[in-house]
Amino acid sequence: MSSIITAFAVPIISVHLDDCSELNAALRSFFVGCMSQGDKYANPEPFTHRNSALFESQFTLFEWRNPAVVALRDFCWANLYQAIGKLNDYDLSTLRRLHIAHESWFHVTHKGGYFGVHNHPMHSWSGVYCVCQEGDEDNPDSGRLTFISPYASNTMFVDMTSHKLKPPYQLGGIPIRLQPGQLVLFPSWLLHEVTPFDPVGEGLRITVAFNTRFKLLGVEPPKAPVGL
Repeated sequence: MSSIITAFAVPIISVHLDDCSELNAALRSFFVGCMSQGDKYANPEPFTHRNSALFESQFTLFEWRNPAVVALRDFCWANLYQAIGKLNDYDLSTLRRLHIAHESWFHVTHKGGYFGVHNHPMHSWSGVYCVCQEGDEDNPDSGRLTFISPYASNTMFVDMTSHKLKPPYQLGGIPIRLQPGQLVLFPSWLLHEVTPFDPVGEGLRITVAFNTRFKLLGVEPPKAPVGL
């Protein structure tokens, strides 16, 4: 009997924060207030292609003392460590030795805002948390976090034997309309983008994102050979 091997899978983790309304309202108010102060909180050196309808903060968000930000950080870290433990079969004592370094920020997106294709070099895990996405519920293409298949060459030839492949073998990218309170974790190397946000009226799309890398306490990296 033949068997199917699920090869080269990419782990994408989705988790929802229960009773998130109060926290999200506090985050929304705080982030809009920060945005209104312009350059004081803005990323001074934006890199990935975007337009003026998208505000990006400095990359130190999870170091700020705002209570809502601290609560969100703790939620993100708890779920990230849980995912790492499950995927690597690490016990709690090993996870406690994994020391995290990070960069973190928020986006406030108005109508027409988008974020170009990118990944996050020099990090291992990234995440996006949705504070709100307002006014585009009936627009299937608006403000989608879209993961681009690392196997894009599988579309070099498509016929009836391949164009309806079921997950995880499907062709093309994976678009997600984030829901308030949803956290998505993914490998930092995975290319992704956010399609143009097109709400009815003055709705906002607000997200928090982060990149992380880790060092196992007590384990030194290998030394380079002499002469290099």
